[in-house]
Amino acid sequence: MNRIPDSWQGKPYYSLDAYCKNTFHHKCYKIALNARLTCPNRDGLLDTRGCIFCSSGGSGDFAAASLEEGIALFHGKNVGDHFIAYFQAFTNTYGPLPYLEQIYRNALQHPKVCGISIGTRPDCLGEEIIRLLQTIQKDYPDKFIWVELGLQTIHEDVANWMRRGYPLPVFEKAFADLSRIGIPVIVHVILGLPGESTERTLQTIQYLNGIKPFGVKLQLLHILRDTDLAEEYLAGRVKPLTKEAYLSLLCECIAALHPDIVLHRVTGDGAGSDLLAPDWSRNKKDVLNSLHHKLKVEGIRQGSRM
Repeated sequence: MNRIPDSWQGKPYYSLDAYCKNTFHHKCYKIALNARLTCPNRDGLLDTRGCIFCSSGGSGDFAAASLEEGIALFHGKNVGDHFIAYFQAFTNTYGPLPYLEQIYRNALQHPKVCGISIGTRPDCLGEEIIRLLQTIQKDYPDKFIWVELGLQTIHEDVANWMRRGYPLPVFEKAFADLSRIGIPVIVHVILGLPGESTERTLQTIQYLNGIKPFGVKLQLLHILRDTDLAEEYLAGRVKPLTKEAYLSLLCECIAALHPDIVLHRVTGDGAGSDLLAPDWSRNKKDVLNSLHHKLKVEGIRQGSRM
C-alpha cells in the first residue's frame, strides 16, 4: 500500500475519528462512564485482586459518574452534539439484568448520544446478556451498540501472569456470539507485557486479522500506583518499554494490522497522580506526533507489511 486511502482522512492508519467522519459525517466524542459495577476478578467469583495492571478505578480512572457530567467536561469547546457513551470502568455486562438494561437504554435515549460502547470481559456475556443486546439493538435502529473485549494477548502464559481469568476459547465464543447478532467488537491489546517479544505480539495481531473485528485498541502497558504490577516494578521484576521501543513495536503492529480494521487507540492515558511508569507517556501529544513522524519517515501504512 503506497497511497493513503481517502477514507483515512490523511492519517497512515484507519482511525476512529476517520471512521466516524466517514460513517456519520461528523466527529464523535467518547464520554467514559463509571456505572458503579464490579468485576468477577474482584468480587471473589474468580479472584479479589483484579488483573495485575488494573487500578482501583477498574481501568476507568477518567470515567464520569453520569452522561451529563461527562458532557459538561466539554463545556466551552466547539464539539457539537455527537457523543459516544463509553461504559468503561470495570465490567459493564456484569450486574443485574434490569440495571444493565436501564443504563444502556438511558444512554441510547439521550438526544446527544449517537451510540454506546460497552467495555466488558468475554466471560461475562452469557445468553441473557446476548439477548438483551439484541433486543436493545432492534429498539434503537438509528443508534449503534459496540462491545469492547479485553483480550490483551492470545498467549496463555502471559494471560495467566496478568490474572486475566479466562482462556482464549472463552473469548472466541463471546466474539462469535456477538458477531452472530451483528454487534461490532473492539478488541483491546496491551503492548509491552512481560514475556511478549515483538514476534509474539505480532502473533496476536495476526490472530485478529484472521477473525477481523470491527476495531482494535493498542494500549501501552502503564504501571499505576497501588496495583500488583506496581509491586513487581518497584521490585525490579518488570521494566516498562522506553518510548523508542514502544514506537517501534507500535509501528510493527500497525504495519501488520489489516487495513479494514478501525484502530481506535494507539497509546493510552494513565491518571497523572497514579502513574509510576513510563514517565514519557504523560505527554500524549508528543507520543502521537512522534508516532506519525516515524510512520512517515519509514513509509509505514496500516497493513503495509501483512
